[in-house]
Amino acid sequence: MFNCILLTVDLNHPASWKKALPQAVELARASKSKLHIMSVVPDMGSPLVEGFFPDDFEKQAIDAASAALDGLVKTEVPDDIAVKQHLAFGKIHKQVLKTIEEIKCDLVIMASHKPDRVREFLVGSNADRVVRRSPVSVLVVRA
Repeated sequence: MFNCILLTVDLNHPASWKKALPQAVELARASKSKLHIMSVVPDMGSPLVEGFFPDDFEKQAIDAASAALDGLVKTEVPDDIAVKQHLAFGKIHKQVLKTIEEIKCDLVIMASHKPDRVREFLVGSNADRVVRRSPVSVLVVRA
C-alpha cells in the first residue's frame, strides 16, 4: 500500500498529532512502511521581527524542538514501527514539500484545525498549501 509515510507535527500544539499519529502508526503497521515524523521551526518571516529576538534564538528554538521531537517519538511511537525524525527551519509548507521530495514518501498525514475565516484569509493554512502543491496523496486529519 505505502512504502514511506510522512507525518507532520506542530510540537507546540498536541492537537496536531493526538489524532493523526495513531492513524499514521496504523497505516505504517498495515503497510509495513517506514514512518517519518517531521516538525518545522518557523522562521520569523521578517528581519524587523528577528531584531526583537536574541542572536542565538534560532539555535535555541531548534535545540528545544529537537528535544521535544525526541520525546514525542520515544513516548508515542510503538517500538515495532520503524521511524525517522526530521526537523527543519523555515516556512512550514515549503519545508514539508521539500521533505516529501527528499524522502520520496508516498503519503503525507497532517492535522488541520477547524477553519478560522480571518486567520485563513490573512495567512492561509499550511495544510491547505501542502494539499494543493503535494505530488503525493495527503491525508488531512481534523484536529
